[in-house]
Formats: sequence, C-alpha cells, structure tokens
Amino acid sequence: MKALTGLASLGLALGMAGAVFAQQRVAVPDARQLLIAAIDAPDGRAHGILTGQLADAITERFKATTPIHVDVSTERRYAQAGCRRLKVRFWQDGVQLPGVPAPRRLTIDFGINYCRDGMPPKSLKEAP
Repeated sequence: MKALTGLASLGLALGMAGAVFAQQRVAVPDARQLLIAAIDAPDGRAHGILTGQLADAITERFKATTPIHVDVSTERRYAQAGCRRLKVRFWQDGVQLPGVPAPRRLTIDFGINYCRDGMPPKSLKEAP
C-alpha cells in the first residue's frame, strides 16, 4: 500500500512539475524571438516576458504590477517552409488606465502571418 501511495505521489509531483515547465517564460527584449520560437516549437507555442527599455517605460507609465507577458500560438501552418499564422497576445496585470478607477488586466490580441526570415509568406496556401 505504501508503494502504491508513493507512486501516486510521485506521479502527481511529476505531473505538476510538467505543468510548471510548460508555463516557463523566457525573458526577451524583442517579441519577434517568440514568433520564431513558436514557429519552431513542436506544439506551435511560445511564452515570454518582454524586457528592456520599452517594456520598462510601458510598465512605469501605466503603473502596472506585473511585467508584460507575451503568448504566441500557431493558428495555421502554411505550405511555405517556416511560415505560420500566429496569434499573439500581450497582457499585463495591474494596469492603471486614465479615467478608470481601479487597476486591471490589459490584453492586446492580434494575428500575424509570419515566416522565420521575418517576412510574410508569399502565399497563404495551407500545408497539407
């Protein structure tokens, strides 16, 4: 019985550790690094924290309580090698907007057709 309980505990711990590793964020001064990481990732996703002078200025301006998070996911794979339709989400907690009484999470979502070379795909034909 103890062995079974120990195995169950180990399985739970490993499962939780996997979830933690899956959520790790990389510090990047330029979000384009995450676009390329998502293109290259087997699951088509990348997560990061925006750093540098611009990120610091935005955080300070809006008196935010967290760094700027960036989540990138693949929506479509194009036939052209290294090209994808990506969903990009920037979000930050504790943002104090002018005229809004309480800080809140601010989220900006957009889609972009992007290739590893930084250019848009030549064709939007999807991969088979």
